[in-house]
Amino acid sequence: MSTSTGRLSAFRRSDVSCGSGVSPRFLAAAAAACLLATAGTTRASDDTETANDVLRVALPAAAFALTLKRDDREGRRQFYRSFGANVAATWILKEAFDKARPDGEGDDAFPSGHASMAFQGAAFIHRRYGIRQGWPAYAVAGFVAWERVDSDEHDWADVLAGAGIGIASAYLLVDRAELVVAPAFAPGYVGLTVSGTFR
Repeated sequence: MSTSTGRLSAFRRSDVSCGSGVSPRFLAAAAAACLLATAGTTRASDDTETANDVLRVALPAAAFALTLKRDDREGRRQFYRSFGANVAATWILKEAFDKARPDGEGDDAFPSGHASMAFQGAAFIHRRYGIRQGWPAYAVAGFVAWERVDSDEHDWADVLAGAGIGIASAYLLVDRAELVVAPAFAPGYVGLTVSGTFR
């Protein structure tokens, strides 16, 4: 177990409120943009599927980026384990179950790999850094799952199984990061003391 402590002598309010990682507003806006892209023609459907392909990778990438932004080495190790376990479990189940896709193209429908990757990223962010950072990621992951059903790539059992695998991999292999922010006062100094314990 390691503890790190640092001081911020000058800060803006936006640094404190946004210093927690991926902006919830950004992820909510991304989810809203993807939902709006679902209306319309076949071209809009192709765009939605492309967005879905990007988002399934973007959520784990955002989770990994948070570990870099926070210099969270233990979180990075936990991300590797969680992501690897998720990919392995999804692949093994896809090989074990020859379930046809609703659109008839392929027999690897169960479980949804898109949903497992998206929910692993969202659950990692939630588990490691809290629900405030996690809820927008869950909204985006929910869009990924919904679009897989809407595009006839999967049925709800496939995406729920994928989501469950992704969430389980994060909850079983990721510890919550502890972060304490406290005011610091000294003659001629006003600031914050930030300390954290990563288990």
